[in-house]
Amino acid sequence: MLGRIFTVGGYTLLSRVTGFARDIMLAAILGAGPAADAFFVALRLPNHFRAIFAEGAFNAAFVPAYAHVSGERGEQSASLFADRIFTLLFVSQLVLLIVAWLFMPQAMSVLAPGFTDDAEQRKLAIELTRITFPYLLLITLVLQYFLLAGDLGRHGTLPRFAPLKLDEDVRAFFRALGPATIGSMGTQVALFADTIIATFLPAGALSALYYADRLNQLPIGVIGIAIGTVLLPEMSRRLTSEDHDGAQLAQRRAFDFTLLLSVPFVTAFLVVPDVIMRAMFARGAFTRGDAAAAGATLAAYAIGLIPFVLIRSAVATFYARRDTATPVKAALIGVAANVALKIALVGSLAQVGLALATAVGAWINLSLVVFFAVRAGYLQLDAALMRSFAKFAASGLTLGAALWLAARLSPAYVSHLGALHDEATFLLLIVVGALVYAVAILLLFGRGWLRSLVRG
Repeated sequence: MLGRIFTVGGYTLLSRVTGFARDIMLAAILGAGPAADAFFVALRLPNHFRAIFAEGAFNAAFVPAYAHVSGERGEQSASLFADRIFTLLFVSQLVLLIVAWLFMPQAMSVLAPGFTDDAEQRKLAIELTRITFPYLLLITLVLQYFLLAGDLGRHGTLPRFAPLKLDEDVRAFFRALGPATIGSMGTQVALFADTIIATFLPAGALSALYYADRLNQLPIGVIGIAIGTVLLPEMSRRLTSEDHDGAQLAQRRAFDFTLLLSVPFVTAFLVVPDVIMRAMFARGAFTRGDAAAAGATLAAYAIGLIPFVLIRSAVATFYARRDTATPVKAALIGVAANVALKIALVGSLAQVGLALATAVGAWINLSLVVFFAVRAGYLQLDAALMRSFAKFAASGLTLGAALWLAARLSPAYVSHLGALHDEATFLLLIVVGALVYAVAILLLFGRGWLRSLVRG
């Protein structure tokens, strides 16, 4: 499982690194003004739909269904099932793309209503979104190839177009897809609300949300989604073969590995967000004031980073059992609280309030998912798991203290570097943080725990 996690996470990291190179260039050229806000709306809209229909709902419905067909009737039936779903997926995404192209002005009135006061900004957002929207079709089809990567390696066959037939397997897939779509919409509805509300805020608010979310999404994509994507088929296979203890052990390892890699991000985003933003983006048209606004937004998002990275592994226990309805309950309650808090906080905290509400909603969602899993007997919050969580918290606090101290002592060592002192401070914090966190993990967990985590 660990090898597959590194494969998924590695490819995701490569994508994010190239994306950061693009973002650094955009920040220098566009800054955080009206044109940048229009551009980021165009980027965010197809990505919202991707997270709902591709990474979220499709993954949750397809993987357990494919594992069930493969286990019950063999690889040939599973291949035919995959081909039919691939065909339906292509047709549905093509229709969505055509509708989006034709009705983009109307969609923009709903999804970015604050742009109506600036005709040029609205026109630019519509044109740019029409350019970016085909990305949704491409990434959705690529996802199915990726989910079948293991079988492709064994059998050498790719999904292909097949005659559409609504047999029992396809019907079961759609019965799971509906609740999975609603569940996946939870976080994305909250982010949609961010976009909608932020269009009414002063110019630059959307840009601050975008750059903060980009950094926040790094651990979510590279760690949380990657581990959750690998865990789901692993648990599905084990549960299909009645290995319930093995499925629970796989989920426990996923929790540990997720927290091991995510705690440094949470700590850094909370303690030194301004340093990170200045080092990454404060050049050209993107000012230090823009970096400060984005840094405050990043810190607010980071409050909810732990539930964001854990939620995919937490809901896997339901999806692997072909239960896509239960996570919906948690998601809907979380999004309701999220949106209500956004409305309450945006007036006083602007985009920082939007990010903070998203964080609180994420904690509510994860807490309810864990509660439902424990109640159903799918998860045990035993003493060993609680000790592990406590050790990770202690590691984060130790790291936070080290970063805070290093950030305040660093000017004495990097101020002579002039324009590069922010970048030098950032590199210094990375080195100090890596050393302190490694020592803290070794002292609190021991080498034996690390070896068992890696070897499984």
